[in-house]
Amino acid sequence: MNRKLVRNLGISITTAALLLFGQLAFAVDTPASLKGATVVDATKAKSLADSGIKIIDARVANEYAEAHIKGAISVPYKEKSAKSADFDATQDSVDLTKLPADKNAGLIFYCNGAECWKGYKEASAAVKAGYKTVYWLRLGIPDWKAKGYPVE
Repeated sequence: MNRKLVRNLGISITTAALLLFGQLAFAVDTPASLKGATVVDATKAKSLADSGIKIIDARVANEYAEAHIKGAISVPYKEKSAKSADFDATQDSVDLTKLPADKNAGLIFYCNGAECWKGYKEASAAVKAGYKTVYWLRLGIPDWKAKGYPVE
């Protein structure tokens, strides 16, 4: 092989590896469970919502405006902390006064799926704030839409 071809091939392989590594580094899925909360799928979340449980959208305002679960309340979670189960909540902000005052009220939190940490972190904040019946729709709005449930 000539040197130019070898060099170009080496650059291509290195670039591909960096792109792949970058994708893996940023696509860290949330844990499968959350202490103090119940993880639910879209079917269970729909059933809970139909029974009167409030749905909380933890995504930023423009994502909520684009499409959200029908009837969901927008309570954006402003995230600066690491995407890990032991995140430092003091680096983040969320206005929990937008949640119902009744700490016994059931709440379902969601965001953009298993790789989106806002729903996880906001559900965690609600548990820490004393909410007793917290649900986390881990697979978020993609799971909801896949089931054909209403969005607005």
